[in-house]
Amino acid sequence: MCGINGIILKNKTDDSFVKQQLSVMNHLIIHRGPDAEGVFTNNSKNYTIGMAMRRLSIIDLNTGNQPMFSKDKNIAIVFNGEIYNFKTLRNELELKGTTFKTTSDTEVILKLYETYGADCFSKLDGMFGFSIYDYTKNKVFIARDFFGEKPLYYTNTSNQFFWASELKSIINIIPNKPEISKAGLNLFFRLTYIPAPYTIYDGIHKLEPNSYIEYDLKTFSFTIKTIHQNHNHKTSTLSFDDAKKLVKDMVCKSVETRSISDVPLGTFLSGGVDSSVISFCLSKISNTKIDTFSIGFEKASYDETDKSRIVAKIINSNHHEFIIDETDLKNNISEIVLNFDEPFADSSALPTYLVANKTKSHVKVALTGDGGDEVFGGYNKYYIGRINNKYTGLMPKFAHKTINKYSSMALNRKDDNRGFKYKLNKMLNVIDYSGDFYWNMISLGLNENDIGSLLNPKYQDLTIFNYYKNKTNISTPKTLSDFRVIDKHISLEGDMLVKVDRTSMLNSLECRSPFLNKNLFDFTMNLPEDYLLNKWSKKHILKAAFKEDFPENFLEKSKQGFGVPIGDWLRKGMKKELESYIEPSFLKQQDIFNVQQTISLIQNHLTGKRDNTFKVWAFFCFQKWYRYNILNN
Repeated sequence: MCGINGIILKNKTDDSFVKQQLSVMNHLIIHRGPDAEGVFTNNSKNYTIGMAMRRLSIIDLNTGNQPMFSKDKNIAIVFNGEIYNFKTLRNELELKGTTFKTTSDTEVILKLYETYGADCFSKLDGMFGFSIYDYTKNKVFIARDFFGEKPLYYTNTSNQFFWASELKSIINIIPNKPEISKAGLNLFFRLTYIPAPYTIYDGIHKLEPNSYIEYDLKTFSFTIKTIHQNHNHKTSTLSFDDAKKLVKDMVCKSVETRSISDVPLGTFLSGGVDSSVISFCLSKISNTKIDTFSIGFEKASYDETDKSRIVAKIINSNHHEFIIDETDLKNNISEIVLNFDEPFADSSALPTYLVANKTKSHVKVALTGDGGDEVFGGYNKYYIGRINNKYTGLMPKFAHKTINKYSSMALNRKDDNRGFKYKLNKMLNVIDYSGDFYWNMISLGLNENDIGSLLNPKYQDLTIFNYYKNKTNISTPKTLSDFRVIDKHISLEGDMLVKVDRTSMLNSLECRSPFLNKNLFDFTMNLPEDYLLNKWSKKHILKAAFKEDFPENFLEKSKQGFGVPIGDWLRKGMKKELESYIEPSFLKQQDIFNVQQTISLIQNHLTGKRDNTFKVWAFFCFQKWYRYNILNN
C-alpha cells in the first residue's frame, strides 16, 4: 500500500525540474507511505517523464521497493494497492518460464504486463492504482481497480500531464488553481460527496473504476479505456441452499486471500452483520487470536458496542474498544474534513478516522465489512425502491400528495435523524411518479427545490445525474440489480471507498474489504432477487450462510450504522464556526449561495425549528473547504 504520483513534461526535457515537482507531490502524501520513497525520471527526445511513490510496507518488506523495472530497464511501474490473486498469477507465469527476483505483487503486475500487455489488467483481483511507463512503445498506462477502492486523479495542461493518488498532490503543484466545477458543486450538494469522474475543480478528474488511461508520448494525447471483464449476466438456477453454501465458501476464501500480510493484521468490528462475518471468517483461518477493534459513543442512542462485544466473545478475539465523545473530535475535525481535498460530508468519516487512529498502534492492516450492503442488498433504500414501484402502481398521484402533506406534519422531528420517523418521512418524500425516485433517494443533501433556492443560478445544474444515467444505461431504475449498479458507480466509489481510503491512509493504516471481490459481486448479481431481499430480511442469503455460527436471530437484529450525533454537535461545539460561515458579507463575497435562504436554512437548524442535519453538515464542510483552499485561510 502506498501513494503514487506522475508527471509528463511535454515538448521539453528537464529531469531536475520534474524531480523537484515529484518531491513536493510525494511529501504531500507521506502519510500514505511513511516507510520508503522512490523516484524515477527519464528524458526522451521531446519529453521528460517522472513517476514517484511513497510506500507503506505490507508484503515483501525488504525487496518490494519501487519504482520497479523490467530486466532491460525499458518498463517501469509504481503501484498503490494489493493484488490478492498475485500468487496464482505468479504460478501461471512461472509455468511459462518467467522468473522473479522478489515475492511482491508489484513484480507480478510488471511481469504480467511484459507477457500480455494492457490486457493483463483484467486478470487482477485487488485494489489498485498504478502507472506503467513503456519506453519501447512510448506509452504510459495508468489504471484503477474494479470497484475504485484506490483513488487516481489526473489533469492535462498545455505543458504537462499529472496523475496522483490524492488531489492535494495535483492542486498544490499546478501553476494556477482551477475554477470551481459547476458539476462538482452540484453533485456535492445533491449527494454530499463527488463521484468520479468529477472533482470540485474544473479540469481535474478522477479516473473512473475499472478503467485505464493509455497516454501516447509521441502525440501527447490519451484515451480512457474500460478494463475488459468477463461478466456472466444469466440469472442463476442454483437452489437457495446450494447458493448459500457457495456464498459462505466465497466469502471465507476472499477473507483468506485478503489476510496475506507480513505485518500484524486485525478487523474493524461494529457488531453488524458484515463486520461480524468478516471477523468470524478471519478467526477460523488464523492460528492465533485475532485483534478486533470497535468504537462507541457516550450518547447511548448511538452506542452499539454491546453487539461487538458479543461477537468478540464468540470468536475469542483480543477485543479493543474505544469510547468517544464530541471532545475527541474537536481537535481532529479540521484535519479529517480537509484531508479529503474537496468537499466531502459523510459524517461517518469522523468515527472511521478515530477507529483507524486508535487501531494503527496495534496493527498495520485492518479488514472491514465495507461493500456488504452493495454486494448482498443490505440498504433500506433497496426496500424503498421496491415499495415505490408497488406504491405508485396502486396509489393515485393526487392521493399521495395528500398523504405526504399530513404525514410530514405528523412526523416532524427535531433531533433523531436515524430512527423510524426519519426513515418513514424520507420514504414518503421520495415516492416519485416520474421514475426519478431512486435518483432522489440517493440525494442525501439538497433536493432539486433546494438547489433552485439556495444556489446562485449560474452554479445550478439540475441535469447532473444524466451522465450516470447514460453511463449505467439506467434512466428509470426498477430492479434490485438496477439499484446496485447505480450504487457501485456512485455511492460506493464516491462516498464509501473515499471515506475508508482517506481516513485510514491519513493514519498510515491499510484497510481491506473482502466483500469487494468482483467474482463475489458477479455471483450475487446473478442470483434471484428474493435470495437477497426476502420479505423483510435484507442480505438474506449472507445471513442464512452464517446463521449457525452466531446466536439465534443475532444476524437479524438491526444495526443503526456508523453514525454520529452531528446535528447536535452543529448546535453546540461547532456553532460558532458555523455561524461565521453565514455572515452576510462572507456569503455575498462568495457569490455562490442565495444569502437569505441560506441563513434561514442554518438558523432553522440551530434553533431546533427543523432538523436539517445533512444539509447543514454539507454546507459546513463546503465552507470549511472553501475557506482553506480557495481563500487559503
